[in-house]
Amino acid sequence: MAGFEGLQILDVTGPLEVFAQASQQLTKSGRSPVPAYRVHLAAREAGPVATSSGLALMADLGWADMPEQVDTFLISGGRGTAQAMLDPEFMAWIGRQASLARRFGSVCTGAMILARTRLLDGRRVTTHWAFTDELARAAPTAHVEPDSIFVRDGRLWTSAGVSAGMDMALAMVEEDWGRKLTLDVAHALVMYLKRAGGSSQLSTHLEAQALSAHGRFRQLTSWIVDHPEQEWSIVALAEQANMSARHFARCFQEEIGVTPAKFVERVRLEAAQQLLATGHDSVEQVALRCGFGSAETLRRVFVRRLGVGPAAYRLRVQREAARDD
Repeated sequence: MAGFEGLQILDVTGPLEVFAQASQQLTKSGRSPVPAYRVHLAAREAGPVATSSGLALMADLGWADMPEQVDTFLISGGRGTAQAMLDPEFMAWIGRQASLARRFGSVCTGAMILARTRLLDGRRVTTHWAFTDELARAAPTAHVEPDSIFVRDGRLWTSAGVSAGMDMALAMVEEDWGRKLTLDVAHALVMYLKRAGGSSQLSTHLEAQALSAHGRFRQLTSWIVDHPEQEWSIVALAEQANMSARHFARCFQEEIGVTPAKFVERVRLEAAQQLLATGHDSVEQVALRCGFGSAETLRRVFVRRLGVGPAAYRLRVQREAARDD
C-alpha cells in the first residue's frame, strides 16, 4: 500500500489486516504453506510515517525499494492527500505502480490521487460520501457512484472511507480464495459479513444512531434493525416505547427525522438489498424475512425507491460483481 504524510491510519491498517488474517487462516488450514499475501506499506523512505491521528505507522519500504510489479496496489486516503498530489515524484510512482499491478485501487480520498493520474477516466468509481462531488470534478469522465461502499471496474477497485476499505479487501480475498475463507476472515475480525459493493454508505441504522445517540429511541431503532420481519405498526412501536401512538409518532419524527413507517420501510429495504446481493433466497423468501409480507409488496417498494424490481436489482448486483472476472 502507498503511504504519505497525513494518511488516514485505518485506510491502511484495515485492508492490510484483512489480507494478513487471510494469510493466517490459509496457513493454519494447510491450504497455503507460505503467506498468501505479503503486505507492505511504502513511503518516500522506509521509516515512520505521520498519520492524521497523530500516531505514526512504520513504512517497511521506500518507493525505490518497491518491486516494480506487485499483485495488488492500493492508495490510502487522509488529510495529507492534497499535499501528496503536489509531489511529482510521488505521482509518477503511483501511476507507474498502478499501471503494472494485477489490480489497483484506493481507499477513501486516495481516489483523488488516482484521478490526478487519469487512471479513473471513463471508469466507475466511488470515494467517501463527503468527497464524491470533488471526485466528479477531478475526474469528469468517470462515473462516480456516491452511495456505494466500494466499486470494481475491471482491475480498478475504489472504496469509501475507513471501514469500507475492509469490505473491499474482503471482496478481493473472496475473488482470490473463495467465500469460505472470506467468512473465516470476517468472523475472526468480527466484521459484518458481507456488505455488497452497492450497499449504502449511510445506512438508516447509522443515521438513526447519530440522531438518537442519547435519545429515547436508540434501543428501539436497534431492535427494528435486528428484527425487520416483525410487525412494526405504529401501535406496536408505541407499545415498545411505552407511549401513546400519537405521542410516539410525533416524538419519533422530531428525534429521528422521518416518520416511524418510513424508518421501518428503509430498514426493511436495506435488509432486502443485502439479502438479494449476497444470498440465494427467492424474492418471496426475502420479502418474508424482511417483513414485507409478499413479493409484490417488496417489488412495489423497490420500484418506488430504487427504480428497479428486486429480481432486476439482484441481477444488476451479480453482474457488477462478476464484471471482468
